[in-house]
Amino acid sequence: MGKRAAAIVGQTEWEPKREWDVPMFSMEASAQLASEVIADAGFEKGEIDGLVMNPIAESPMFGPSALAEYLGIQSNFNEVVDLGGSTPAGMVWRAAAAIEVGACESVLVLCPAVPPPRPTAQGKAKRGRARLTAYLGGDSWGSPQGQFEIPSGLVAATPSFAMIASRYREQYDVQPETLAKVAVEQRFNANAHPTAIFRDKPITIDDVFGGGALLLTTAERAKRSPHRPVFVSGHGEHLTHKSVTYMPDMLDTPTRKAADRAFKMAGVSRGAIDIASIYDCFTITVLLTIEDAGFCKKGQGGAFIEEHDLRFNGDWPLNTHGGQLGMGQAGLAGGLSHITEAVLQLQNRAGKRQVKNANLAYVNGTGGMMAEQVALILEGA
Repeated sequence: MGKRAAAIVGQTEWEPKREWDVPMFSMEASAQLASEVIADAGFEKGEIDGLVMNPIAESPMFGPSALAEYLGIQSNFNEVVDLGGSTPAGMVWRAAAAIEVGACESVLVLCPAVPPPRPTAQGKAKRGRARLTAYLGGDSWGSPQGQFEIPSGLVAATPSFAMIASRYREQYDVQPETLAKVAVEQRFNANAHPTAIFRDKPITIDDVFGGGALLLTTAERAKRSPHRPVFVSGHGEHLTHKSVTYMPDMLDTPTRKAADRAFKMAGVSRGAIDIASIYDCFTITVLLTIEDAGFCKKGQGGAFIEEHDLRFNGDWPLNTHGGQLGMGQAGLAGGLSHITEAVLQLQNRAGKRQVKNANLAYVNGTGGMMAEQVALILEGA
């Protein structure tokens, strides 16, 4: 991939909330996000000829055509990405690759994460149970998770990542206080973000909602954007399993191969990175990503965290928006927040939390049970 073939020129991100003021369907939210990101980039809707989206409830089949019709655009490239928390990062490299090969010129990356309108309390409860089992495929006939794992209590993310954390602590003797440092310093970053849901609040994991969007375009079109173009210089994607039970090695994550591919494509070293936006569903996720992305050796993640200041004004700025642990985990939009924050930093639009001379960012997404990994190298023009 050419280092300067496709650039991010527009971004928008909604404030994460536990309860949404006005319920919207995903298509409605997508339309509002599209309007905002197109305006931010200084483009016109008629210039959009590509669409990358996550699955939407209103159209389980033919999603791209349904959304294109609703938005009133005619699109040459259409993609539905379903990689859990790594979906937003996967969206970005697919959009950039489509632009590079000439399939399209300007692509909307839409990631709404809003609660749909619910007609009755009974319907709400039913959908809640369905979401829990569907997360691991437990509602499908013949699902291994539905047969063997969910009945024994291995449900969704918390027990899976707890197993990984326990295995790491046993093998490398990392202390709980070390993992806590990740969350504490990301809370410091969140205090500088005006819309962080955990601003000045104790850090807890809770369900929140939000939304975000990006606009990618060609290098030529990017020249007329009011903001500094942010190029997708490298990307990598790798997945190895679905359930943590079948993870080949709990301490050797798919991050390693994804990151190696991204750095090789970008032609930059780990030491050249100015900021890191690392998916942080749990603190152990951050530690393992730091190791497997190549910023330190295996087993040295704890020492790396202890030795570095991870705050936005520290020597190794990490998740300068507060991450999902500090700003909020707004569904899939929580994963997109790592990308939008990197874009804002490279465009010098991060306000109080701005990192000086930020030119290169490492961004990643983690999907499922440490299963799907996408790595991005973003570079300011």
